[in-house]
Amino acid sequence: MNLPLPMPGKVIAVGLNYKDHAKEAGVPLPLAPVLFTKWTTSLIPNGANITLHKGVTQLDWEAEFAVVIGKRATHVSESEALSYVSGYTCMNDVTDREAQGKDGQWVRSKSYDTYGPIGPVIVPASQIPDPHNLKIEARLNGKTMQTSNTSNLIFNVPYLISYISQRITLEAGDVITTGTPHGVGTFYKPPIFMQDGDVIEIEIEKIGILKNQVVAEK
Repeated sequence: MNLPLPMPGKVIAVGLNYKDHAKEAGVPLPLAPVLFTKWTTSLIPNGANITLHKGVTQLDWEAEFAVVIGKRATHVSESEALSYVSGYTCMNDVTDREAQGKDGQWVRSKSYDTYGPIGPVIVPASQIPDPHNLKIEARLNGKTMQTSNTSNLIFNVPYLISYISQRITLEAGDVITTGTPHGVGTFYKPPIFMQDGDVIEIEIEKIGILKNQVVAEK
């Protein structure tokens, strides 16, 4: 199985970019985008297995709308930002919540091998003229866990591209994954985490379904 795009130079992720997710996390709305990275070695395609690594007991999902950059972008204005997008796809920002809490930063807990499912396809930007009105959903073993719409993004796609490109050059193939809405497993009462054999699906309107199974490390 192959990724739906060439290996990106970088994956830039955005935290706390839905109001309802910030609320469930009990944190103030960010005044600027909260950026971090996922190492590209975490990326896997649709249909590949997510590894439940030994010792991990809090394996969580995050349904995300991802933007694929089409050409070199630096100091881009919001008004021209969408012209730098080649396409859109689904991403699952899989996270080890225990490590996330202990580490004091997010990169390691979100970059384990297989923690970056992406796909199933890259839909050309021309087919999605408005990326801010798409239903986004996560399902665990067929049960809906997250449901929202990209209209609820705090910082929209043009803002993110412009903001990032003022200081960080974006290259063709780079991915910006725009954050997750409410309904991640850690905030259920009691918390719900993915287990060996579980199937997690991320579906975004006009893109399709990203489906992966969790398999325990041998």
